[in-house]
Amino acid sequence: MLENILFFVVAFVSEIVGAIAGFGSSTIFLPLALFFVDFETALTLVAISHTFGNLGRINFFRHGLDKKIITTFGIPSILFSFLGASLVGILSQDILKITLGIFLIILSVLFLIRPELKLLTCTNMVITGGGISGLITGLVGTGGALRATFLTGFNLEKTKYIATAAVIALGTDAARIPSYLTQGFLLQHYYYYIPILAATAIGGSYVGKKIVGKIDQKIFRKIVLIAIILVSINFIISSII
Repeated sequence: MLENILFFVVAFVSEIVGAIAGFGSSTIFLPLALFFVDFETALTLVAISHTFGNLGRINFFRHGLDKKIITTFGIPSILFSFLGASLVGILSQDILKITLGIFLIILSVLFLIRPELKLLTCTNMVITGGGISGLITGLVGTGGALRATFLTGFNLEKTKYIATAAVIALGTDAARIPSYLTQGFLLQHYYYYIPILAATAIGGSYVGKKIVGKIDQKIFRKIVLIAIILVSINFIISSII
C-alpha cells in the first residue's frame, strides 16, 4: 500500500516539474518508477501519465496555443521521429547522446550568457527545428530537452511555449501507447492505476500552472535552460558509465 502511494506521489511531483519546465516529467518519473515496477510496466504507465499531463497542460495553457507554430514545428517533428526510429540500429546510441548533450549544454549556456539571443522564427527555421528534434527523438527515444531548446531559442512567451510543447509531446505519446498495450506491456492488474495517474497528472499540471503564473518571463526562461543543461549532463554521464 505504501509503495503504491509513493508511486503516485512521484508521478504527481514529476508532472509539476514537467508543467513548469515544459518537459522532463518522463525523464524524472521513468527511472523512479523502476523502483516499483518492471521496465515494460514502467514504460507504459509513465507514457500514460505523460499523456494526461500533456492534456492538462494543453487545457490550462490553451490561451497560449499557436496553430502556426504547432503545425510548422510539430508536424515535421512527428514525421521525422519515424525516420529516426528506423535508423536506431545503424547509429551508436551512446555517441548520439553524448553529442546531443554537449550540443544542448553549449547552446543553453550561450542563451543564458546572452539572453537577447534568439533563433530566427521564419517558417523554414521552425520547420527545420521541428524536423531535427523529431529525428533525434526517434533516434535516442527522448526529445523533450532538444524540443525545449528550440522553442526557448525562439523566445516564445511562457504559456505559448508550454502549450506548444505539450501538443507536440501528446502526438508522440498517442503513437507509442497503443504499441505498448498491444504488446502486452501492461498487465490487467495495473489497469486501476490509470484513473489515479490521470488525476495525479492533471493535478500536477494544475499546480505547475499556478507556479508558472507567478514566475517572471525572464526567470522562467532561465529555469528552462538550466533544466536542459541538467538533463544534458545526465545524457552524457549515462552514456559514459
